[in-house]
Formats: sequence, C-alpha cells, structure tokens
Amino acid sequence: MVKLSVIVPFYNVQQYAPDTLKSLRANTREDFEFILVDDCSTDGTPDILARAERELPGAVLVRHEQNGGLATARNTGIEKARGEYLTFLDGDDWLAPGYFPQLLSAIQELGCDFVRTDHVQSTGRARSIHRVPHGRRWTVMNPREAILPADRSTSVDYAYAWAGIYHRRLVDREILQFTHGLRTAEDRPWIWKLHREAESFAAVGLLGVYYRRGVASSLTQIGDVRQLDFIRAFDQVIEETARDPQADKLLPKAVRTYCAIMAHHLGQIERFEPAVARKLRSMSAAALKRMPQDVLAEVMDSMDAQRAARLRRVRRRAVGARTVAA
Repeated sequence: MVKLSVIVPFYNVQQYAPDTLKSLRANTREDFEFILVDDCSTDGTPDILARAERELPGAVLVRHEQNGGLATARNTGIEKARGEYLTFLDGDDWLAPGYFPQLLSAIQELGCDFVRTDHVQSTGRARSIHRVPHGRRWTVMNPREAILPADRSTSVDYAYAWAGIYHRRLVDREILQFTHGLRTAEDRPWIWKLHREAESFAAVGLLGVYYRRGVASSLTQIGDVRQLDFIRAFDQVIEETARDPQADKLLPKAVRTYCAIMAHHLGQIERFEPAVARKLRSMSAAALKRMPQDVLAEVMDSMDAQRAARLRRVRRRAVGARTVAA
C-alpha cells in the first residue's frame, strides 16, 4: 500500500535535477512513491531521470511527448498517484533529509484534508524563511476561514502547491487537480478552490522545502506571452468565486488580489517585448471590464495610489480607444 505519492515535474532543469533527486533519495521509505514527470525536456534532463528511474527507490517515470506546462504535468502525476496522501515538489527545488516522513506524520496526527507548511526561499546563496500567512498552528480549521480578510495577506495568497500535503479524498472530489494548460499562476485557481471546497485544513511550522528563486528558465524570469496566463488564471478565480454562496464576502478579496497582480505586471511592463506589452495592456483593460464593477470600484479606492493609478490609466486608454474607433 502506497502511503505517500510525491509528484515532481521536470522541464529543462539538468543543472538542478541532480540536487532535487539527491534530496528525494534522502526522503525514501518503503511506502513512498516518486512520480517523476518529464514535460518533454530538450536538454540533458531525460537522461538524468532515466538513471533516477533505475536508482531511486519508488521512482515512477512518466514522459510527455509534448510540453504541456506545470499544471498539466502535475495533473499527469495526480492521475498516476496511488498514495493515500499526495504532495508536490518542483524539479529545480530540493528537500531537507527526512522531511516527508515528518510531513506525513503531521497530517496523520491532525486528520484533516490538507496541511500547509512554511518553506525556505533560496536566492543565490541567500536563504530566507517564508511562513504560511495564517497565525494559528497545529489547529484544524475550516479552510474558508483562512481566505479573509480582503486587505491582508492570507492563506490563499500563499499559493505554493509544494508547501503542503493533501489527502486523496481531495483527488476523488476533483478539488486537487489543476487547470489544464495554464503556463503561469497555475496555483492561484487551485489554492482558491482548495480553500472554498475542502472541509478541513491546518498550518504547521515544518521547514523542509527549499524553493529556488531566480532560475533563468523559470517563467517568473521570462517576459514572454506565457506570463499573461495570470489573466486566465484570475478570471477563473473570479468566475468560480462569483458562484459561491458567500460570493458577497469573498469577491472583494479575489478582485483585490487580481488587481494587485495586474498592477505588478503593469509596473514591470518594460521587461516584456513590445507586442506582449501591448497585449498585456489590452487584456488587462478587458479583464477590468469583466470584473464586478461595484466591487472593483471599492477595491481601487482602497488600493495604494501608485497601483490604482496604473489600473486607471489602462482603463482610460481602453475607453479612449473605443471612443476613437466609434
């Protein structure tokens, strides 16, 4: 019987994959499986994974014939997983020795649907601890209670899939799966659905995941059109939250987060190619128009002046362009 399935997507990470796999070897157990998903890598990653399939206890190697992105790769892993519990790791991150047995013990002790954990961020040689923005630890709660307040960072803003562990019943209820094809912000609709639809969760202070920032091949470092998938991701958050019985309470948080991320990208628009920058402006304007306008007005009035000004400029340009066209 497999107790824990660990889903690890890899794409062109030959520089980092050996460290990732070494850390998995330091977390093996007879009842653990490691589902290694090669998302059609074109560098030396496939050879590294072929060796891991032979040498890593519990390894299951799955290869994509076409690159599908992180969300699709994770879904492939979820489909293959046999464990009572599931967790994730990215192919360029790594773990402390013995971390997964501790993580499994935590969710078994708590008996909840999912557990969220802190993590260590690694940027070059610098290390910093990042905590789940939820004050109560080792206390089982309703996940909905961790969505609000709208004006503070909460558990839905801590959207790292690998910072936690999840019971299989979430797979059976189709809560744990990701939106197919999302190239960035894939964790955002996922974390919102998790907190709206799961029944119980807890935050714990375990430190064992090392998240590598500043990787050149990471989409967070690349200013191409795939970055604009954040709009598709947050459109889904808004659409699904609008159908929730508590939409009036939850939508201000969803809209506020969407606006903050949009303003962030608009504030760094110079890193995009000109054609992508134009598309970002036009797609942002259309997205602002789609949002519930009463909620949007309240959110923009409560945002800091700089971010609100960026969004208002985009709205004005869109209105001006329509006026000229008419």
